[in-house]
Amino acid sequence: MAEDGDAISILSAYEPIYNPFKSDPVRVKQSNSYHSKVFLERPLLGALVFENNASDARDHCANERTFLSWLRLSVYMAIVSVAIVISFHLKHRPTPTELRLALPFGIIFWMLSLACLVSGLANYIKTVSRYSRRAALVQSGWKTQVIFTVVAAAIVAACVLFLSTNASSR
Repeated sequence: MAEDGDAISILSAYEPIYNPFKSDPVRVKQSNSYHSKVFLERPLLGALVFENNASDARDHCANERTFLSWLRLSVYMAIVSVAIVISFHLKHRPTPTELRLALPFGIIFWMLSLACLVSGLANYIKTVSRYSRRAALVQSGWKTQVIFTVVAAAIVAACVLFLSTNASSR
């Protein structure tokens, strides 16, 4: 019975500053036997409220920061993709090599932007679902490492390409 009183006090203490969907928060029960999909709980747009046992709040905040970092990287990559397509055409008349490479490189960076966004969101959802089952470890998987390695390689390749086309145009 004390647990129900705690649940009421947790949910009543939760008063969001801005709630455009007028949805109640979803109280996530953290136990090893909890098999429900956390992100499919009703209401779908409600905030997830976890109990704060031990270091749970710190772990959730770290998970959110990691997702926001992936989101920021995705936005940067999308901006770079647009800049690659446009920048070859702003200062001077583009060379045939620049014309040939601008669109494919822009598309590659756009796809990498989407891959970063999907990877970050999938990692966030997977980790929160595991937190609800008390089975999460703070670590990155091989998929995340592969995407990050491909993004880094694409950035280095783009830098080499830009330096070589800049040197050849002079």
